[in-house]
Amino acid sequence: MSSSTPLPLPQLPPPIAEVLNTFLQSAKDAFGLDLLSAVLFGSAAEGKLRATSDLNLILVLASFSQAKADQLRQPLRVAQAAIQLHPMFLLKDEIPHAARSFAPKFADIRRRRAILFGEDPFVSLTVPRDAEVRQLRQQLLNLILRLRAAYVARSLREEQLSLLIAGALGPLRSYAAVLLDLEGRPAASPSQALESLGAEFAIPEWPQLSARLAATQERRMSASGEAPRLFFPLLDLACRMQSRAEALSSEVRRESL
Repeated sequence: MSSSTPLPLPQLPPPIAEVLNTFLQSAKDAFGLDLLSAVLFGSAAEGKLRATSDLNLILVLASFSQAKADQLRQPLRVAQAAIQLHPMFLLKDEIPHAARSFAPKFADIRRRRAILFGEDPFVSLTVPRDAEVRQLRQQLLNLILRLRAAYVARSLREEQLSLLIAGALGPLRSYAAVLLDLEGRPAASPSQALESLGAEFAIPEWPQLSARLAATQERRMSASGEAPRLFFPLLDLACRMQSRAEALSSEVRRESL
């Protein structure tokens, strides 16, 4: 498993950092001593926010009371509208159970996190390998099924298909990083993990395709007529990743016998 050393504080665009700091101060004011830690994770923790990226934040709490939570409702509405902030309110005692229940997410948190306030609550976190493999399979299959259904429902309008591609690329990168980590060959970043898998799978014209996918994610729009040509290789990549996750699952079952 990859190192649990947190990243240094990321360089965020000043307007985003200002809104985040304002929200964090509101959280401190609202929860007081019950706020134990604030942890940024995902692309924001790496300082690699894209236009389509959410800002993912975990507030680790000693307790969650209505009176204190109510004080944070309006600051959260403002932050969600301004910077797409998505906080998780996690009790300290829930961390081990959450790591088993949402293993790939917490494996990603181990890899990509920055401590904004308090102590690092994940420094000694262990994510069970069997749970991580099982849930990675489930998440990839769920993504594949959602992509197929969304293509049929939305692809008559190319701008809608472009948005679908843009929204799928981030999770797929994260799943690629989890997959390579489980295979014992972690990549430097989720983007590099997906690049490596695309090359391994010999996806036709992968370097050019990868660049066009990244551009579609950044602009939330592809060139005219391009979205269908991007969608099906992306779906193929997800299917091949799911097959590799199935192979890992078989390996885990053999190890348990």
